[in-house]
Amino acid sequence: MKTAKSVASLPPIDERIRGAVLDVTARLKDQPGALLPILHGVQDSLGYVPDEAIPLIARELNLSRADVHGVVTFYHYFRTHPAGQRTIYLCRAESCQSMGATKLEQHVKQRLGVDFHQTTADGTFTLEPVYCLGNCACSPAMMVDDELKGRMTPEGFDAWLLSEAK
Repeated sequence: MKTAKSVASLPPIDERIRGAVLDVTARLKDQPGALLPILHGVQDSLGYVPDEAIPLIARELNLSRADVHGVVTFYHYFRTHPAGQRTIYLCRAESCQSMGATKLEQHVKQRLGVDFHQTTADGTFTLEPVYCLGNCACSPAMMVDDELKGRMTPEGFDAWLLSEAK
């Protein structure tokens, strides 16, 4: 049984976020298992799933805020903060690990000054882990936005980063 929806019970929310969430939920909320498609739709629309959107999504689906928050934080794909201009994905699967991905990961984190799920201070790069890029024959693999790079080394990363600065 659905309860009455009260806008007054929601915390303040930016109108751009409210509009995006209501648009996505209106289109998808009647689908079975609508929460994941809605979260994907919100992230596609806004670039992330803002914390302030969670109560509105919960209300629209008649779920608890904890239910929505739990799904957002369980899946590594969802971001709760805007991403940088470019997203760097480092593969953490076994093949890449066996070929030096741990050393590469440490180097990239140190070079950018961020950890996974963080964005550089200048807003240029967001660093994300991924658990297979399907490029095992060319491990370790990295992807920048949609450009796959294989046999990446710390030196190769530095050369790529230098080329990006030009």
